[in-house]
Amino acid sequence: MTTPTSNPNPNSAPFDSKAFLKTLTSLPGVYRMLDNEGRVIYVGKAKNLKKRVSSYFRNSGLAPKTRALVANITAIEITVTHTENEALLLENNLIKQLRPRYNILLRDDKSYPYLYLSADPFPRLGFHRGKRGKSGHYFGPYPSASAVRDSLNLLQKLFPVRQCEEHFYRNRSRPCLQYQIKRCSAPCVGLVSEEAYGEDVRHAVMFLEGKDNAIIDELVAGMEHASEALAFEQAAHYRDQIANLRRVQEKQYVMGEGGDLDVVAVRVANGIGCVQLFFIRGGRNLGNKSYFPSHTAQSDEAELLQAFLPQYYLAEGRSGSSLPDEIIVSHTLPDQLLLQQVLSERAGHKLTISDSVRGDRARWLQLAHTNAEQALSSHLATRANIYARFIALQEAFALDELPQRIECFDISHTMGEATVASCVVFDTNGALKSDYRRYNIEGITPGDDYAAMKQALSRRFKRLKEGEGRYPDILLIDGGKGQLAQAEEVMAELQVVGVLLIGVAKGAERRPGLEQLILSGQARPTILPADSPALHLIQQVRDEAHRFAITGHRQRRAKARRGSVLEGIPGLGPKRRQTLLKQFGGLQEVARAGVEELCKIKGISRQLAQSIYDTLHNDEA
Repeated sequence: MTTPTSNPNPNSAPFDSKAFLKTLTSLPGVYRMLDNEGRVIYVGKAKNLKKRVSSYFRNSGLAPKTRALVANITAIEITVTHTENEALLLENNLIKQLRPRYNILLRDDKSYPYLYLSADPFPRLGFHRGKRGKSGHYFGPYPSASAVRDSLNLLQKLFPVRQCEEHFYRNRSRPCLQYQIKRCSAPCVGLVSEEAYGEDVRHAVMFLEGKDNAIIDELVAGMEHASEALAFEQAAHYRDQIANLRRVQEKQYVMGEGGDLDVVAVRVANGIGCVQLFFIRGGRNLGNKSYFPSHTAQSDEAELLQAFLPQYYLAEGRSGSSLPDEIIVSHTLPDQLLLQQVLSERAGHKLTISDSVRGDRARWLQLAHTNAEQALSSHLATRANIYARFIALQEAFALDELPQRIECFDISHTMGEATVASCVVFDTNGALKSDYRRYNIEGITPGDDYAAMKQALSRRFKRLKEGEGRYPDILLIDGGKGQLAQAEEVMAELQVVGVLLIGVAKGAERRPGLEQLILSGQARPTILPADSPALHLIQQVRDEAHRFAITGHRQRRAKARRGSVLEGIPGLGPKRRQTLLKQFGGLQEVARAGVEELCKIKGISRQLAQSIYDTLHNDEA
């Protein structure tokens, strides 16, 4: 954004600051600065309104951004509050409502994802977003849906607690795939007792609370008891759980003293600010998230942090119980004690904001600093186009959070021959080509696109369930309702949650810009305007999947056509085939040769030459 340096309307009367300040009260409150069109361009709060507002009109010492703001003021509105705490809350609400051009603005998520443990006799672990009205336990909040999925996937490997939805669980007559791959103990068909299942649930809760060592002590005692009772199979099960937990501990740094805290670090460069937020619960790192607030030009890091914290932690829909015990910040804040008091009241417990830490906390803060710098560098490199399209996509579908990863599947074949499925991946930096995948489709009726799509998706998401790779936030399917139904079936069977499924169908005239977007669970398709950046992103990803699929199909088809005829001739091994092709300059010239010419090649007998000739000419016929 280009910051104006003078009054946009030179004919408007200048703001009489001296006359206004004479009437101003010294009570706490909120002030709103307006431009010549009556728009609010800045909202601020003050413990003493007269003193704070007067500071904008001193003769020297103002920052360039503040001078630009003052040059555009034509009026100031005041709201007096009882306390400074009340002023902070009102300021935050007005900023979110009015979104003034000179305030730092956070594009925050609408809700926060949690891991939910139901209160059933055989509880389920699952993904939850929104109001926490159901009975049971909630763990989080997590930084993103993908962080919840990663935790669910990890928990399935350690403790086989079911993750299926109720309608799926209630209607089983035999164990599902999760039981076969040892990710569930199949309580749906009575293959585990309520007591044994309860132990896995209890251990899962302890794990989420950061009590890894206590779990290992219990498992060791159980293994020793089972060994003494000669229950060697049960002892081996305990041994494997202990080994898996040890491996998890090696991969994850867990703070020794436990605790719930958030770590917030900021970095500003080239007029762009990045806020890095780490979520630590039970001493365990649940993940991190990057935020890029608007209107950060000419703002320093402390100012950015001061603006971010109330907008994030006082966001509408955020419950006080989700707030941690401590927030570690990278800079000292002018209103640190005030914000600490307001957040403690919101949380219902004492909340501490710390900017000087040591030991484990200092290591977390350094990690947040490093990630803030990395995220900002990446964002600056490619933010102009692709990031704006991701934001437009979030807004077009009213998504709760900015999608970080999009995958798209497409099928390519020629009349059913050499069918290949492609999977391309995009993140907020563009195409992630290292994560692209192709799948050679086998064992289906030639030309059956539905079966091909189902096979490709099953192979892809089975690998993801086994911990290989990252889940997408959005899964695009090149096709209509039929292809989308295959994706829905695979997601249900593998119990994949939190992934938005969108079918990308060509419009009636099959022209770009007329695509119909079919969202899973919605009866009517969505049609975005042809100039929509969100549609441009979908088209870009879809076209890349199409290109990647066609390239793979053509390579597979060419390979089959080049090699299949010669490879099927008895006695013509790899070396003789290579010699034959080199001597004649390719398969086409071999096909033109007669038996006598073929016999002249070293290693080719008359009988073999006749077989080669007959095979090539029978194939042409």
